[in-house]
Amino acid sequence: MTFRMPAEWTEHERCLMAWPTRSDLWGAALAQAKQEYAQVARAIAEFEPVTMVAPPGHGGEARTRCGEGVDVIELPLDDSWFRDSAPIFVRDTEGRRAGVDFRFNAWGGKHHPYDADDRLGALLLDHLGESAIRSEMILEGGAITVDGEGTLITTEQCLLHPNRNPGLSRDDIEEELKARLGVTKVVWLPYGGLLDTETDGHVDGVCAFAAPGRVVVQLPDDPEHPDHARMRANRAVLEATPDARGRTLEIIEVPQSAFTEVDGVPVEVGYLNFYVANGGVVVPVAGLPQDAEALAVIAAAFPDRKVVGVPTPALAYGGGGIHCITQQVPAASRRA
Repeated sequence: MTFRMPAEWTEHERCLMAWPTRSDLWGAALAQAKQEYAQVARAIAEFEPVTMVAPPGHGGEARTRCGEGVDVIELPLDDSWFRDSAPIFVRDTEGRRAGVDFRFNAWGGKHHPYDADDRLGALLLDHLGESAIRSEMILEGGAITVDGEGTLITTEQCLLHPNRNPGLSRDDIEEELKARLGVTKVVWLPYGGLLDTETDGHVDGVCAFAAPGRVVVQLPDDPEHPDHARMRANRAVLEATPDARGRTLEIIEVPQSAFTEVDGVPVEVGYLNFYVANGGVVVPVAGLPQDAEALAVIAAAFPDRKVVGVPTPALAYGGGGIHCITQQVPAASRRA
């Protein structure tokens, strides 16, 4: 069977999330983080089913905060960034689905422990009754975006970082992406976000497919922004690189991210870190006037979906956004 990772706008069976409990990460912002996770889960549940995975003993709290529209299960967890630790789902041409279980090392060993999260993919797939495809390569879902037609975009800053797969060359990594995710072309952007030291420059902070042949790109207009020149270098690569089907990419520029504070700490809320749901797009916002412009641009990129903004400054404080805490399960006609 030949499997391929569907695009994120493909119909979903459900969305997977994980409940935040890591006090050493969130500190005084933990309560706010829980509130924002619950708000995101409720917003997505308006479009598709949501399954929240909570550490043993925390299921009751998650159920209470998320409400009846969110299903809660308990499994061992270290952290709550499911885009990166949950399986990446693929389908074959007959609609059979499986989950690719990549290795996970907490973004190059930045947080400990992470062994439960590394084991989570196989455990979750077994719990859901899904077939597993094992890969020994370390890969986080936030490091890639695909069009479902053979093209994958990533960043050199992240995938070539020596704290991920030091024994693999660029060609080795590209071949494993092609083998496990069914892509035929990998587009390497030079940069992730300069301030994104947590993930070492995930692509979901700088670029995302919105449709075949269409990408939305973070492009700060303030010359003082640390990514002003870097994102323009990324844009130049996208302009010069056709996709897997030979199309020139249409580029939609998203306004620069918003800066706010959480517990006295400056944080950057990236509008590009959104979740594409069935019939909707759930977008992180900062509660600032520039939110409206960003939501309008994203709505234009997804004209047939309802765009909903959810304030997520605590997620930015923790190192991510809405895309980072979600993982889609594509609909399947049957399981592999």
